[in-house]
Amino acid sequence: MQIYKKKSAEINRFIFWTPRILAILFILFLAIFSLDVFDMDLSFWEAIAGLFIHNIPIIILLVILTISWKYEIVGAIAFILAGLLYIGIIIANIFMNQFEWYMVSYFFIITGPAFLVGILFYLNWKVKKKIKSKH
Repeated sequence: MQIYKKKSAEINRFIFWTPRILAILFILFLAIFSLDVFDMDLSFWEAIAGLFIHNIPIIILLVILTISWKYEIVGAIAFILAGLLYIGIIIANIFMNQFEWYMVSYFFIITGPAFLVGILFYLNWKVKKKIKSKH
């Protein structure tokens, strides 16, 4: 019985921390793309404005992550919806512009981690709900 409790605590810790750490890494990964503002020939204030505009999704995801830290279902829904929104944006971009094969890889590079984080937040929410129902 003691081994079961120890194993259960390890799994709960893993399920708790994994989506949070992956969400932080995902947000940092997305933030790297905003640094292309500095490659352009912009004035200081134009670069600051461009950096802010590029980081609006990052700010939104940080707010969602902060809320999801306590309410995992918010993270589950929000990260999955963020992935679906990005798929919609890419599909719209494909229809508005000429299709390029590299655009297909964007589905996996951006939406894969978003879906994974959302699924892990969902699993965390289910485990937490199950533990609360036992008490």
